[in-house]
Amino acid sequence: MKIRVAGVARNLAILTGVVLACVYLAWATSEDPKSNKASFENEPLDTRLAPIDQAVTLARHALADGSVGTLLVEQYDGTRLVGVYLRQIGGTPSSDPFEALASVDQRLLSAPPPASYARTVVDVHELLPAGPVGLRHIGIGTNFPEHAEEAQSESVFNFPKFGTATPARTSISAPEEGLLDYEVELCARFDRPITNVNDFDAAVKGLFLCADFTDRIKLLNLADFDNLDSGYGFSDAKSGPGFFPTGPFLVIPKDWATFVSTMRMTTSHNGEARQDARGGEMTLDFRALVSKVLSDMSEERFLYQSKFYKLAPNAQIDKDMTLMSGTSEGVIFTTPRRHDYIEIVVKYLITGAFVKTITSNLSLMDYALSEFIKSEQASDHFLKSGDSVRYAASGLGDIVVEITP
Repeated sequence: MKIRVAGVARNLAILTGVVLACVYLAWATSEDPKSNKASFENEPLDTRLAPIDQAVTLARHALADGSVGTLLVEQYDGTRLVGVYLRQIGGTPSSDPFEALASVDQRLLSAPPPASYARTVVDVHELLPAGPVGLRHIGIGTNFPEHAEEAQSESVFNFPKFGTATPARTSISAPEEGLLDYEVELCARFDRPITNVNDFDAAVKGLFLCADFTDRIKLLNLADFDNLDSGYGFSDAKSGPGFFPTGPFLVIPKDWATFVSTMRMTTSHNGEARQDARGGEMTLDFRALVSKVLSDMSEERFLYQSKFYKLAPNAQIDKDMTLMSGTSEGVIFTTPRRHDYIEIVVKYLITGAFVKTITSNLSLMDYALSEFIKSEQASDHFLKSGDSVRYAASGLGDIVVEITP
């Protein structure tokens, strides 16, 4: 009898060892997404402005008399730009860049202004945001295939983004216990309200580089990850103060589709390359996005600060609204991987946390979410005070954001 018991104990010990070895192997071989898995082009980004026969590049800054000067930009070195005021070539003084441009004889925009026109030099820190002045914008999720894969999303979705556009040189606060993430995006604004795709086709389209920031804790706590298009989480997570920096230039291309398809945008975090994509990689281009968002204007289904909103207040894309492109792969946040699940379950069992969840009416999912957030906070790989994020795009200039306490 003793021999039989000893044999059973030995077999159990062997079985336990095998199980633990398998668990350890599964944990040790799990992918670690904290190292960036984005793909990058071999050549450095071409930062030259678009030739004037392909696109008009505008920049705006406040003048001493309180009015806004709109410049036709000819040169940019990352610090200063050189250009000619539109009013010098017949443009009317208007704070609306589309109105100022429309008042110019378009024949004068087919080639650089003659040397006889005075050139003005403006520091990039003095420029106004390229984005419109509205408080509501239309955000787009998982519109680049690789980002959709890393976010485990099966479709493109939209949500309202609340907040004002900030300039190309700015700062943003990172909460000490937060998980602040970056995103580079291409943005579009229009010279008229867009109520259908015919309006889009007829509109003058202004493109600009923009950045999006995300409070990942809010997103984790509010979003429905089984249905990202539920209307929950994204507006709260992406509408913080300063979460919408915009580039220095508003670019009006002659052929918007060609310009977008070849346009390249990148992100670097403390000098390290993190995102790199072409506009042509978008699952839905801007025309298709317009069609999609206009079909989702009727229902108050988007939660923001405990209230529900429609995607846009007037069932259209207003002139003071931005339509965003969505971002590409390479953001900081990734969904939990195998090693996360293993660590959470092991801790759940070993520490007796299952007893606490039972007595406090918390589910295993509640416990797992809390532990995953703690793990991400401890990893120290999200944005923190002292960091610098630079976004750049071919023909659109760059954005530099300093992270402050």
